[in-house]
This record gives sequence, C-alpha cells and structure tokens, in this order.
Amino acid sequence: MVVTAHRTTAGKPFGRLPSLRVGSHVLVESGGLVYDYRITSTLTISFRSPRDRARQSAPVPGRLGVAASRAMITLSTCATPEDHAAGNYWTDAVGNPEHRIDKVGVLAEVRRN
Repeated sequence: MVVTAHRTTAGKPFGRLPSLRVGSHVLVESGGLVYDYRITSTLTISFRSPRDRARQSAPVPGRLGVAASRAMITLSTCATPEDHAAGNYWTDAVGNPEHRIDKVGVLAEVRRN
C-alpha cells in the first residue's frame, strides 16, 4: 500500500513524515482493526526517473523484482524544502517537485480496535 499526502500545504498531514525513524510505528485503522506497521527504511525517489517511480511501487519498495513475503506500507511526501535548499525548483505538469521522501514499513501486528 502506498499512502501519499502533503507535507507543506493542505493542512500538512505528513508534515512530520521525514522525521520518522527506523523502528517507528505507524497505525492504520480500518474495519475495526488496527494495522501496526514498523518503519524499516527511507527511500528518496525522483519523479524524473521511471526506474525510481517503479522502485517506489514495487512489491518490496526499493527492490525491483523481489516478491513481498509480508504486507508493507509506503508513506510518501514531497521533498520540496530539500529540493529548494539544493537549488532544484523543477516541477512536473501538476506541480510535484522532483523528489519524494518515502518511509517504508512492514506489518508488525494486527489487532482489534
């Protein structure tokens, strides 16, 4: 599952996403259940790179051609502040900056809410 949200606009729902560390827990509630994902890695992908976009949505994010052995989640947001700090103001046709920050997690536990 890939979940993407704004970091610097529209209420900043992923405003703190870049600060998540390996081992952090992300809880997703659905259908009376709580899915507890543990963050295992961070990816930075480029919207200009078809390979990077494929890596982002691979069954094991970041690892093309590898089959997933358990449920995973990717939380994705823009790297606009980092891009701008580096002098990179490129955007695509709908205003997405070049880079995205992805936090990848694995399902650690499912429990009733």
